[in-house]
Amino acid sequence: MQKKSASTYILFIILLLASIVVVMPFVLMITASLKTSAEINASVFKFFPAKMQFSNYPKAFANSPWGRWFANTIFVTVLATVVSLVTNSMAGFSFARLQFKGRDLLFYSVLLGIMVPPQLTILPTFLIMRGIPLTGGNNLWGQGGTGLIDSYLGLTLPIFAGAFGIFLCRQYFLNFPDSLDDAAEIDGAGVWKRFWAIYVPNSKPLLLSLGILKGTYTWNDYIWPLVVVYSEKMMTVQLGLSRFRDVIINWELLMAATATVMLPLVILFILSQRYFVSGLVTSGMKG
Repeated sequence: MQKKSASTYILFIILLLASIVVVMPFVLMITASLKTSAEINASVFKFFPAKMQFSNYPKAFANSPWGRWFANTIFVTVLATVVSLVTNSMAGFSFARLQFKGRDLLFYSVLLGIMVPPQLTILPTFLIMRGIPLTGGNNLWGQGGTGLIDSYLGLTLPIFAGAFGIFLCRQYFLNFPDSLDDAAEIDGAGVWKRFWAIYVPNSKPLLLSLGILKGTYTWNDYIWPLVVVYSEKMMTVQLGLSRFRDVIINWELLMAATATVMLPLVILFILSQRYFVSGLVTSGMKG
């Protein structure tokens, strides 16, 4: 009993130290956003500001179209999240519950998408987006224009589905008993009705977890918007932060802007963390 108690305390201390390491950068960011420029650049570090400068927050957003950038990011994040939940769940359901020729081979090809670093697919994806026919001034052969570059569809189309989401949905749907499908078929329910009336309603924790993961990824994505966007009106908040840093060197204002950009994700996770954890736990890595 004492040995178990000692190991529990040791584990608690390790987790506490790890939590401090993870949380401390965010705490420093918040405190820096409330300091003056002189306090940040002072040779002697002070954890807390002498007087909290809440005015840094409105100053940070005074000279750039942050309203448009936030609107762009919210629209892209919501659109990509909703569409990806539909496509990933439908693909996962097909791989888990349907029988068709070449199913396993197709699923293994999807798994390759998890193994390939996303940085390697940026250039091919860009060329595909630019060469889509009859878009952005392109002719029937995908030439002469910009395609879907610098557009909402260009920002979201490549992330409408993901190998990891398909894999997670498949593993989750494999846990459903076969008798459920048999009973539904006896009642006259087809594949489409079984998916929407049985599997989707019973997969809310998983779908919520996937939605949080996809939404967080899309909100924080910097590389793909940097590649596909060139106009100010199509920029996202991550590009705005990068431009913000290039324009000014006031670290307190940059920290204020960064904290504001992070706030929606923090609130989302706090409100849904219980469902997020349960969704991942019950996904069930069944082969």
